[in-house]
Amino acid sequence: MKNPDRDARGRRMLAGLLSASHLMPLELLSAKTAEHAAEVGFTQVLIYVVDLQGDVMRLLSGEDADTGAVVGEEIELKIEGTVAGRAFQYGQILAGADPGEGGGCWWVPLVDGTDRLGVLRITTALDDPRAVEDMKLLAALVALIIDSKRRSSDFHARLTRTRRLNIAAEMQWHLMPPPAYADGRVVISAAMEPAYRISGDAYDYATAGPVVHLSLFDAMGHDTAAGLTANLAMGACRNARRGGAGLVETSERIEEVLLQQYGQTRYVTGVLADLDTRTGSLRWVNRGHPPPVIIRGGRWSTLLDCPPCHPMGTRLGLRARLCCHQLEPGDRIVLYTDGITEARRTPGEEFGLDRFIDFLIRHHADGLPVPETLRRLIHAVLEHHDGTLQDDATVLFCEWLGLTAHSTGRAAFLAGVPRTATAPPGSDDRRPAGEQ
Repeated sequence: MKNPDRDARGRRMLAGLLSASHLMPLELLSAKTAEHAAEVGFTQVLIYVVDLQGDVMRLLSGEDADTGAVVGEEIELKIEGTVAGRAFQYGQILAGADPGEGGGCWWVPLVDGTDRLGVLRITTALDDPRAVEDMKLLAALVALIIDSKRRSSDFHARLTRTRRLNIAAEMQWHLMPPPAYADGRVVISAAMEPAYRISGDAYDYATAGPVVHLSLFDAMGHDTAAGLTANLAMGACRNARRGGAGLVETSERIEEVLLQQYGQTRYVTGVLADLDTRTGSLRWVNRGHPPPVIIRGGRWSTLLDCPPCHPMGTRLGLRARLCCHQLEPGDRIVLYTDGITEARRTPGEEFGLDRFIDFLIRHHADGLPVPETLRRLIHAVLEHHDGTLQDDATVLFCEWLGLTAHSTGRAAFLAGVPRTATAPPGSDDRRPAGEQ
């Protein structure tokens, strides 16, 4: 049965916070959120945002956040081994410890679309379905506000860094799209390491009607110049693509731009791909890069062969070829740089392609959201390399769900869109394609 008074209070909470957000600096978000959340009986709301590397979440504590001074509250939470971390990892609203007379404590994922930003900690005496709905709506609005302001906020940038970025990483993180995207047709996720010292890797994706574009670049070198080269390659790619160029022509324009700028002293390897979601037709061009991988049914994989072409910027005269592959619903396209597979202990074996693919398949079987699988993959690569990578390690993942953009249940499950803990992973229409 609906409660008109609580419905009205929920609308006032959202409308009040939305109205306040237009002229509000990010530093005031915590106080304003708590103020408007009181309308629905939330006695305390704390905002935690995840760091770049996906290790910890840090308290967005208001105007004094540079000092981290919030009396009586933890200012940093580990993702591994905490209830807050589990809510973040699985996209679930989870009950926390009872803080006392103020009521129960809930951890609510902060997700902008499918981009995981952190969690809310909400304290309230209410625990009925209406309260849970208010938590989800409040978290969605707070995530939208954070996303709208973080690009222009050094406050947010400092909060999400546990150490200093190098110059190339500073450029790359502002160049690339968010690390997760989903709709009823595809789920896309990406991850990069070393998060604070990226040099020449970069990924990109975009949609244009029914076509989804994917690209991954690896510029030569491990310095700021490599970052500049990757930035130039991605800019040239977007410019050509948005001007209507096909994949082969786009790769050739990237080479022209690199040669104009650097002669033949700098080059970029890469894969440029287009997926037609109406048919499942995948087309791609490989410019001196490790071949894409297709994982089918969560059980087996295949490398996509394509006639070789030289890296962009080398002008070796090989003709770029457009290659095609027919996907089935539920197929997963995986693009990666050699820093993933060639990560090596000193001395010791490489992480390797087989281990890489096996990791993705096993964690798919565990029912993890795709962004969480990639977060764990990157940490596994780091651990294999004793915590310090000698090369950038980047992976870009895309699952084709099927022909329609309107049925989003599976996408929500795979992307980790927030749900209550009472809705088990894979229930009803959220079960991933290909699973029985």
